[in-house]
Amino acid sequence: MTDDDTTASRAGLKPGKRPTINDVARIAGVSKKTVSRVINQSPFVREETRVKVSAVIDDLGFTPDVQARGLAFRRSFLVGLIYDNPSPNYVVNMQQGVLDALRGSGLELVVHPCDRSNPALVSEIRAFVERQKLFGVILPPSVSEDEAVIDVLRELDCPYVRIASVSLDAPERMLVTNDHLGAAEAGRHLADLGHRRIGFISGPTLFRSSAVRGGGLRDALAERGVALDERLVVEGAYTFESGVEAAKSLLALDPRPTAIFTGNDEMALGVFKVARDMGLEIPRDLSVVGYDDLPMASRVWPNLTSVRLPIRDMGRMAAEKLLAPMRGLDPAKLDQPEVRPSLVVRDSATALKP
Repeated sequence: MTDDDTTASRAGLKPGKRPTINDVARIAGVSKKTVSRVINQSPFVREETRVKVSAVIDDLGFTPDVQARGLAFRRSFLVGLIYDNPSPNYVVNMQQGVLDALRGSGLELVVHPCDRSNPALVSEIRAFVERQKLFGVILPPSVSEDEAVIDVLRELDCPYVRIASVSLDAPERMLVTNDHLGAAEAGRHLADLGHRRIGFISGPTLFRSSAVRGGGLRDALAERGVALDERLVVEGAYTFESGVEAAKSLLALDPRPTAIFTGNDEMALGVFKVARDMGLEIPRDLSVVGYDDLPMASRVWPNLTSVRLPIRDMGRMAAEKLLAPMRGLDPAKLDQPEVRPSLVVRDSATALKP
């Protein structure tokens, strides 16, 4: 009789019989789901339980195959990126970053666009997570800000990482982008160039970043003794088309603003179009500053001054947090740099002519 047979006999198993996950659960005195969590290195297991179950697994020589792991844990090897951001460039950059982190992990990415204003959003996401049996989920803004979505993910025991302009969750489930700091840099830059009549095209109110970026702009202008005229604030939708409509409204004013700060680069390009159609020259007649510093910012003329948000890095960092427990790491203690937006000065903003 081999040592393995002796161990199996002590555990009440027939000699030569391969132990199953049910055997491990019975001997450890836990549920099969708990055993699955231990096998998959879930962060949602107490250390005492993890040690006990791991000891039983070692004693029995239990070795689940890949398919069994997926089935027992009721998870696939898919990471979901659930987004409602209307900027395709933002989404593509985010995907690239997530893929950077997943490479070599055995996990694959599946994307799921959604509409946060849809009354069926929560049930739609529930169905998506259950249908795909997701390993975990990454949530960019603004779906990351929806607490009803978070409640569903917790109910389904689906790991997640949120990306948002301010902290909304525990550190291990949160990547904060500090949007207030970036918008403040843009505001100081325009004020230091001598601009006092500054227009602001915000994002939609559904996005927390809209208010946070607006707050950063206001605070920075106040530091310079400049008040943001609320009549020069227009809500956009983070799309090129909404930038066009907002710019038409602002540039029809008399006097019109001498500078416009937009909540993202897509809307800044809308301002470029309207200015050109009106015969205005940027930056001679109008200074423009965007946000995100997408690749398009350096491909238009004049090159767009923009607040750089490291979107690809953000996707990678969020995915690394999600994968950390699988790699035996504490996601709250990962050595990741803080996401800090920074202003990239180019040619679209200049000093106000006296």
